[in-house]
Amino acid sequence: MELRVLKYFLTIAREENITRAAEILHITQPTLSRQIMQLEEELGVKLFHRGARFSLTEKGLLLRRRTEEILDLTMKTEQEIKEDLQDINGTIYLGGGETYAMHLWAKIIKKFSDENPSVNFDFFSGNADDLKDRMDNGLIDMVLLIEPVDIEKYDFIRLPTVEKFGILMHKDSPLARNETIRAEDLLDKPIILSRRNLVQKQMMRWFGKQYKSLNIIATYNLLYNAAIMVQENLGYAFVLENLSTPRDNLCFKPLEPPFEVGVVIAWKKYQVFSPATKAFLELVKKEIP
Repeated sequence: MELRVLKYFLTIAREENITRAAEILHITQPTLSRQIMQLEEELGVKLFHRGARFSLTEKGLLLRRRTEEILDLTMKTEQEIKEDLQDINGTIYLGGGETYAMHLWAKIIKKFSDENPSVNFDFFSGNADDLKDRMDNGLIDMVLLIEPVDIEKYDFIRLPTVEKFGILMHKDSPLARNETIRAEDLLDKPIILSRRNLVQKQMMRWFGKQYKSLNIIATYNLLYNAAIMVQENLGYAFVLENLSTPRDNLCFKPLEPPFEVGVVIAWKKYQVFSPATKAFLELVKKEIP
C-alpha cells in the first residue's frame, strides 16, 4: 500500500463522495476510482458500499482508523527529521486523561512555550488505555496517566499529588445529605462506572463481596458524558473529585473509606526524542520533584 493511495482512500472516506474527493485531490474521477479498485484488489476486500454516497464497509472502517494513525505517524516523523538539531522547534505530542493534575503540567507547558516560542504542542485527550495505545504506536511522546495503570514498560515521573474518587449525583438526591458515601449506600442505586478494566477491578476491591449486587447501568470513557448521564437522572457516577462539578445542579460526595489514586507522566523506555521533546522532558524532570 502506497501512502499516496492511502491518502486517496481517506479523502473519499471523509467526503463520502468520489467526485468531491477527486476535486480536492486534483485528479480525475476515473483515475481515483481505478486507484481505489486496485487497492481493494490488493487487499482482497471491499472498502466501500457504492451508491448515492460512498460509505465504508467494516473492513473499510478498520483501514480508515489505521490509515489515520499511519499518516499521523508519517507527518510526525517527517517533522522530527527536518528539525534543526541546533534549534528547539517543531511539535511535541502529548496526551492526558481528565485530572486536576493537568494544571501542573499545563504550567510546565506554558513555561517551556515562553522559553521556546518556535515549539507548538499537539494534545490528545483520552483514558489511560487509549493514551498508552497511541504512545505505543508512536503517535504521542509523553502522557499524563491516572492510576491504576500498568506502567512497567515505561519510564515515568510520579506527581506529588493524589486524586480522590467519589460519587457525582443530583443535589436533590437522598444521598446528597451524606458527608461521605459507603458501599451499602449504593446497593439499590443505578451506577455509572469508568469503562477502564483496571479501575473496575479497584472498585471491586473497594466494594468487596457487595460488588456483585451493584446495578451497573452504564460505563463512560470521559467525565463530560458521565456528568450528562447523571444530570438526566440515569444514575450515580464514580468520578474524580476535582473534575466532578461541571453542572450547578450536581454535587460530589467522597467515598468512605477513601479511594485515592496517583498520577504519573510516562514515556516509552529507550525512546529517541526530537530535540524539542528531549528539552521539554528535561524541564518536566526539573519542575516535578
